[in-house]
Amino acid sequence: MNNRFDLRLQSISQDIWIKITQIDAIKGKWEGSTKLSPQILGRLKKSVLVISTGASTRIEGSKLSDEDIEKMLRGISIQKFSNRDAQEAQGYYELLQNVFNSWETLIFNENLVKHFHKELLKYVEKDIFHRGDYKKKENAVEMINEVGESVGVLFETTKAWLTPKEMLELIDWTKTALQKNTYHPLLIIANFLVEFLNIHPFEDGNGRLSRIISNLLLLQQSYAYMPYVSHEKLIEDNKPDYYLALRKSQKTLRTKKPDISPWLNFFLDILLKQSQMAVQLLTATNIETVLSPKQLLVWQYLVKVPETTPREISNVTGVPRPTINQVINKLMALKMIERIGQGATTRYRKV
Repeated sequence: MNNRFDLRLQSISQDIWIKITQIDAIKGKWEGSTKLSPQILGRLKKSVLVISTGASTRIEGSKLSDEDIEKMLRGISIQKFSNRDAQEAQGYYELLQNVFNSWETLIFNENLVKHFHKELLKYVEKDIFHRGDYKKKENAVEMINEVGESVGVLFETTKAWLTPKEMLELIDWTKTALQKNTYHPLLIIANFLVEFLNIHPFEDGNGRLSRIISNLLLLQQSYAYMPYVSHEKLIEDNKPDYYLALRKSQKTLRTKKPDISPWLNFFLDILLKQSQMAVQLLTATNIETVLSPKQLLVWQYLVKVPETTPREISNVTGVPRPTINQVINKLMALKMIERIGQGATTRYRKV
């Protein structure tokens, strides 16, 4: 065993255990309940792939909206954005899709981590020389603001010459601990993530890669709702807390009294929220059950007509235009309807 990692997990607070218990209770509900229809699961997965790609790349400074990513995936040129943003988004989308579809056959080891990095950056021209290889020069973790600028170094990372050794130790410890159930799997995965981000083993793409690996490891530990509620979006929505939890924990990692409780609390809070959102989906055996009464009126009208405009929907249903816009956005996200045309001629129809 590696005493450095074990030391962090020796004394877990009652508050943390309560969160783990709540998450696992919800995990049991998801596993034990009647599954959603394959059609709805498929739509949710498609939606989450776009939402997660947008969120994860924006955390690192990309300016692509979810709508921009959807356009890009449909082959529509998005000239106003840098080529790099589009390249990074394409790589993330495809890799996450692979994880969602193939997690049962993927074997977590060092080769897989390097392969994931190569796949993540396979379209990014500037990264061609270091894809899939550990860093050869020093890097630091910087906090990125809303316009993609660095607002300061959060912490120094492992030296390049030490990185291969530390990554091998981390991956071997994680694999063994998961196989032997040495600790609760959520503690093992959380420790992997905080250490991985502290090592920062690659020249670029570490944050995005950590979120891909989060999805993989959680799926492999039977948190089966990962593809249906975006983990990345919840992190993006709580980005300042994400950075703060990392910084507080990582500055203690190499001390005699390491304390990763700030990170554990953040990670488990995100997962608990994700779990709760997943359980809400369980009641949604069809689209009607996730809509409010007014939203349901809009949906029922859309089902009846070949295509329509927001104004027509409002006139027929008596539902205010702001509510019409909200439900259209919701139905678009769930892939229940599609947009036809642009601007004043925009119309919508059931998929």
